[in-house]
Amino acid sequence: MPNLVDPSSTPRVNVAEPALAPAAEIEAKPEMNPLQFPPSLFNRKFDWVNFLGIVSLHVLAGAAFFVQFSWWAFGLAMFLWWLTGGLGICLCYHRLLTHRSFKTPKPVEYFLTILGTLNWQGPPIKWVGGHRLHHKHSDTDMDPHSPKHGFTWGHVLWCFTQDPQGRPARDAAKDLARDKGLAFIDRWHAVPQFILAGLLYVIGELTLNQGLSFVVWGIGVRTVIVYHATWFVNSASHTWGYRRFDTDEGSRNNWWVALLSFGEGWHNNHHGEQRSAAHGMKWYELDPTWWTIWAMEKVGLAKEVVRPKTIRQF
Repeated sequence: MPNLVDPSSTPRVNVAEPALAPAAEIEAKPEMNPLQFPPSLFNRKFDWVNFLGIVSLHVLAGAAFFVQFSWWAFGLAMFLWWLTGGLGICLCYHRLLTHRSFKTPKPVEYFLTILGTLNWQGPPIKWVGGHRLHHKHSDTDMDPHSPKHGFTWGHVLWCFTQDPQGRPARDAAKDLARDKGLAFIDRWHAVPQFILAGLLYVIGELTLNQGLSFVVWGIGVRTVIVYHATWFVNSASHTWGYRRFDTDEGSRNNWWVALLSFGEGWHNNHHGEQRSAAHGMKWYELDPTWWTIWAMEKVGLAKEVVRPKTIRQF
């Protein structure tokens, strides 16, 4: 367990890596030696599918400057930002599936996972495996997205390459691959976004004759916001902010990233106690994702909730 340190302290010491469960299934492979050079788009296999998908969604978001503005479409985008990003990515992909910070009934888990797929951040099992690799090798050459290889690399460029160092991210999430429901969602992960786009267009046309505006804001703008909010956790929260836990990597607590990512920006807290369902550990560290998990626990939808051991009990 990392030691508590004053955020203003400068010395850092290497400590044992905090327990990471259930990522114990990550297997060492002899051919995976650490790289001796920073990652580059020129020495990796370029992922054209990811590149074209991410660029296309940014182009769609840019169309917001050219379609009729609608406060209804704007409000819809903000709601979907919370629903798909806050619940789908932060609560489900990260705290539920990656770290198993709590348990929820399978139908709820599957529903939340489908919400996560609406962000087009790749198959959920691969997403989880990649994040577990990040924790196991944080800020080393084996980290899929460390900003030590460049801020833009840690923020977005890593998305344009295939599995890092030849290690399939799915190898770190074999527990999820054995779940037939999750495996089915993983296989068809790209489909829900198209279904949602169709529904938004129909609803927009039937109600306000603004189908295109609903799609541009509800799909393009909303997805791009979730993209960058997620990526800032990888980049900015390993670059700027204060440290409460003296971990052996560069995670930081960053308040503005926490605001964009529903509490994920308290990243040093998270690296200090990786299985904790709460990332905000002081009253001023606002963590809406934790509040949602707490509410789910109160109504019986969340059980075996892991709470922080070092700071306080909720």
